[in-house]
Amino acid sequence: MTDGRVRCAWIDESRLAPADFELYREYHDTEWGQPLRDSRALFERVSLEAFQSGLSWLIILRKRENFRRAFHGFDVERVARYTDRDIERLMADTGIVRNRAKIEATVANARATIALAEAGEDLAELLWSFAPSPRPRPADLSHVPAVTPESTAMARELKRRGFRFVGPTTAYALMQATGMVDDHTADCWVPSTRL
Repeated sequence: MTDGRVRCAWIDESRLAPADFELYREYHDTEWGQPLRDSRALFERVSLEAFQSGLSWLIILRKRENFRRAFHGFDVERVARYTDRDIERLMADTGIVRNRAKIEATVANARATIALAEAGEDLAELLWSFAPSPRPRPADLSHVPAVTPESTAMARELKRRGFRFVGPTTAYALMQATGMVDDHTADCWVPSTRL
């Protein structure tokens, strides 16, 4: 399994089942920390980060394709039109995390995204407006914060705009996952994409 590449310590092969290690490794090597500027894709990530709150990201990765199916590819327009019947459909779907507050937050967040667009604003532009200036990669995981002033400001603004389940920790996880910050550790093989 090991290919000799040094990765961030959260990709710990010794603590993961082989299939989980492969899933995590693929995510780490090809997605995590890569700049993502597409609003639809960012809506999906905001949604998945909200579902991850209080859980392991691995749980969400395992269920990601189920989430995509259940939420119609995270089509913002379609999710924004969900009714109570859709909420009940999702609550009965064993392929996703069945948390009513998080499901309802996803619908509310789709509606907030539509409201942004109707006001002539773009979700991607709003989110990226909180990206800090590039900084050196952290030496190790102990130097990676859980919350920053930028993630706190992002969470505050998203909540002001009607978004839910987007606290400062979730906002920072979103920033890490979508390349707004580069928290790959200094010894990680993945090339930096932030200049």
